[in-house]
Amino acid sequence: MEWMANPDVGAWLREHLDASPTTMHVAVPHGYPAYARVFHPALVRSLPDRHVPTHDEWDRMPDAERQRLTELFVDERATWAETAEAFGTTLHPFAQWQRLVRTPTDTDWRTRISPDGREFSAPIEGELDAVLLSAIAEHLAAHTSTPDAGFAAVWEGYGGLLGFFGEAPSRAFLTFTDDPNHQEMLNRSTHDPFNNVFRKPTWQDGILSREISEGPRLELPDRNHVLFSAPPRAFADPDWVRQVPWRDPSTGSGNDRAEHGFLPQAHSPSILWPEDRAWVLVSEVDFDSTIVAGSDELIREICADDRLEALQIPEGADLTWDADQVNR
Repeated sequence: MEWMANPDVGAWLREHLDASPTTMHVAVPHGYPAYARVFHPALVRSLPDRHVPTHDEWDRMPDAERQRLTELFVDERATWAETAEAFGTTLHPFAQWQRLVRTPTDTDWRTRISPDGREFSAPIEGELDAVLLSAIAEHLAAHTSTPDAGFAAVWEGYGGLLGFFGEAPSRAFLTFTDDPNHQEMLNRSTHDPFNNVFRKPTWQDGILSREISEGPRLELPDRNHVLFSAPPRAFADPDWVRQVPWRDPSTGSGNDRAEHGFLPQAHSPSILWPEDRAWVLVSEVDFDSTIVAGSDELIREICADDRLEALQIPEGADLTWDADQVNR
């Protein structure tokens, strides 16, 4: 996989996108026979002997009880179907999370407690975890004539991805110590009010090189992306995170984060397509689902895969905030 200094190979996408955000086609190209919506998993938290406390209950709780409950929390993945069952709502192709969990007006939809006392947290937007992407990629690689040639676009706005001119880096790994000399050094290095006003911004490295950071972008409606050559077959390996050039190097072997048990990290591609354009996978930053556009057979296979929670949607599908007409 390599950075593409000339992103024109992705220009065809612009011709198949809409400028208006009223349908999914602000991010997903028109013109494919079929489309699948792959729902990102949610998180459910439970306790063995009681309901999960609300925020107000948690604030009023004695510290000892908080500590006891914290040690008893059970966190698991939850499908949208399981969530709908817990809240007495209906999963359907156009379902919206805030309606699935019966969110009252002007209330936080990201975390909701179901009638049975479990706490459901909303899916991550714009991201597919490595295992789910690899499951989808198995199907994708089988439905293209170019499984070893393709392209991956990564949204430029991810924190720490690109370098920039500034006074401090956008990412850092911090460790704590009781050594007073270490703390004194930190105090001197971070508190310098007299010189800070005269200090000029300097180049702060990101995950990607300065050449890439300052290079051209694949410009699409409302989003710019860094483009890479990327064989679709590579993402069928659950360990693809270690192979991509946008992996955070501070999470690899031989560094502080790895020594503290942090696994390699990399964002899933925002857009992935093969050289023959047989399909396109889109994980739009503001979507809680990934959309796959492709042949009827590909979409049927994805929707039938037990490892995935996916439903077929039509071209022109509205996935906006108010699109759920069933759970009202």
